[in-house]
Amino acid sequence: MTKPIKLLTALTPERRERLMTLAREVSFREDAPIFEEGGVADRFWVVRSGRVDLYQQVTQLRRVTVASLGAGDLLGWSWLFPPHEWDFGAVAFSPVRAYEFEAAPVLELSEQDAGLGLSLMRIVAEILAYRLESTRVQLLESFQHPLR
Repeated sequence: MTKPIKLLTALTPERRERLMTLAREVSFREDAPIFEEGGVADRFWVVRSGRVDLYQQVTQLRRVTVASLGAGDLLGWSWLFPPHEWDFGAVAFSPVRAYEFEAAPVLELSEQDAGLGLSLMRIVAEILAYRLESTRVQLLESFQHPLR
């Protein structure tokens, strides 16, 4: 499987610089919820340090981690697509520092700079494809080695 793509390093320096004008530095303490499934998806983050777990709530008392994200990883893509609700929940597994981007200004900038908008869409699509493939591999491995 290919290496995961990182949003900020995949952009050209000029486009990265334009996007970063909209960034705000934030931090989350260990075990802090970042967003919950079904909540309003109006922003995204690029993790600078620490680890974030994406999870699916299976029952009221049980949740399953579906991915772990670290430095350079994109956290959140639901802001791009209606109904703009989070498909998963996210929690800081360790102390996390990140760049936070509000969706509305990023979308506005993408309309003003079509090249940046197209680059963002392509990079996010590539990230999603990588994560889908990773999940497929994990599922196949779990069925090859079922618990007895």
